[in-house]
Amino acid sequence: MTATNHTARPAHGQLATEPMTRAFEVRVTAVQQLSPNFRRITFGGYALRDFGVHGGTLDLRVKLMIPSLAADGTPIPLPEFRTEQAGWYRGWLAMDPATRGSMRTYTVRQERLDAVYPEIDVDFVLHFDAEGKGGPAATWSLNARPGDAISLIGPNIRAAHCVTAETYSGIEWRPGLAQRVLLAGDETAVPAISAILESLPSYLSGHAILEVPAAGDFQDLRTDADVDITWLARGAAIGRSRPHGQLLHEAVRAAVSLPGWVGITSAGQAAGPEPEDVNVDQGILWETPARMDAAAIGASKNPHKPAGALPFYAWIAGEAGAIKELRRYLVRDVGIDRKQVAFMGYWRQGKAEL
Repeated sequence: MTATNHTARPAHGQLATEPMTRAFEVRVTAVQQLSPNFRRITFGGYALRDFGVHGGTLDLRVKLMIPSLAADGTPIPLPEFRTEQAGWYRGWLAMDPATRGSMRTYTVRQERLDAVYPEIDVDFVLHFDAEGKGGPAATWSLNARPGDAISLIGPNIRAAHCVTAETYSGIEWRPGLAQRVLLAGDETAVPAISAILESLPSYLSGHAILEVPAAGDFQDLRTDADVDITWLARGAAIGRSRPHGQLLHEAVRAAVSLPGWVGITSAGQAAGPEPEDVNVDQGILWETPARMDAAAIGASKNPHKPAGALPFYAWIAGEAGAIKELRRYLVRDVGIDRKQVAFMGYWRQGKAEL
């Protein structure tokens, strides 16, 4: 893959723009086993001097290009393509799957971009079945060693100071004027929730609920906000694993209880409209205030108030089936304005990500 600092040459009378994303060639500088199911990989490289956004990284998403392996187990070099060119993703999909590698989405857990040698940390969830088989990213992270080269696609910091500033779509955390927040997710959302908690100001209150495979995956998280942090282990206490998302759903219902926790209408009814159905086996459940269309905004409980104008905000992410049920509960049963909540199906059980 080619990393580039390419800047578009403006036509006469036009302002120069920078591509919002670019490819960064980095190397593994450290590997840390955080818990039985979490592994932290630190990536470093001078190319990261051009990585970043205007402000904190929060729940910033990046794409990691995981190389395919040859028969002898060695990585197959990734083909070249330029991410600043329109249609690069379609071009990548058209390549031979055996050689193009796999693209996976991850959150930047921490960054040290101002260091002499810039670095970022990415936490991997080690998802493996009973036979020890896992996806390409989990398998790669389990075998990663310092010095391993990899490519990532992320925000170009140069674009933060040009006419395309603040248009990077890899950050969804936008609480606006909210004074009370709810963060909830499974193990795939733990890095994002952890990074968000570390950024919260002291005047915020609320709940952070994290469901993970085992009690050994609990982490010591810190925040200045008055937010109660609850860890839930699917395989703990009762000696058998609970269904994915069940504990999370129960805890959210307890934290945001009926009737009328928020969003009371003039008629005294807390229930909101039934959200349109999303087939999570065929499509992506991804509904955030920044991505809502005009029809959805018009059908919200407070259509004349902009997103972020109300005192409550929720950020929910994880397995799409579980997130869909939480979406129905919070929007329909509790009556939360849809412009005040971000629902993100990070993955779907039994379905591989492209």
